Amino acid sequence: MISVGQKIPSVTIKQATPEGGADVDPAALFAGKKVIMFSLPGAFTPTCSQKHLPGYVKELSALKAKGIDMVACLSVNDAWVMKAWAEAHDALGKITMLADGSAAFSRALGIDQDLSKAQMGVRTLRGVLVIDDGVVKSIEMEAPGKFEVSSAEACLLKLGK
Repeated sequence: MISVGQKIPSVTIKQATPEGGADVDPAALFAGKKVIMFSLPGAFTPTCSQKHLPGYVKELSALKAKGIDMVACLSVNDAWVMKAWAEAHDALGKITMLADGSAAFSRALGIDQDLSKAQMGVRTLRGVLVIDDGVVKSIEMEAPGKFEVSSAEACLLKLGK
C-alpha cells in the first residue's frame, strides 16, 4: 500500500465529465494542489451513496476553507456510471470523479481488494488520502465493513489539528 511521503503513481484512468469520460493521470491532475481523495468500493452501493459521497458534497465548502483545492472520489466503475452517480448526488463539477474501470490506479496505490466472492470483482478499499503536490501526506483506510475514518466529517476533524 502507498505510504505517507510517497508520490502518487502515474496511471491513465478516466475522469467523469458532463460529456462522459476524459483520460486523466491523477499524478498530473494533483500536481501543485492540495487534494483529498476518498476511495470507495462502488457507485450506487449503500454506504457509498447514503454517506460517503453525500458527506463530501455537503462539506465541500468547509474543506475548501481548510485549504483543500480539490476533492476527488475514486472508484472501480466506468466513467458513465461515475457521471450518472455524480449527477444523482449533485456532485458533478464539484467533486472530481475518478473512474478506475480496470482498477489500474487502485492496484498501483495498493488499495485494491478482490470481492469476486460477492460477485463484485476487484474494487477499491474504502479510505481517504490527503495529497499535497502529488505527495501523500496522510492515508486512512477503513477496516472491512466500517465507515469511521474516511468520512468528510472525520477528514475535517483531522485537518483541524
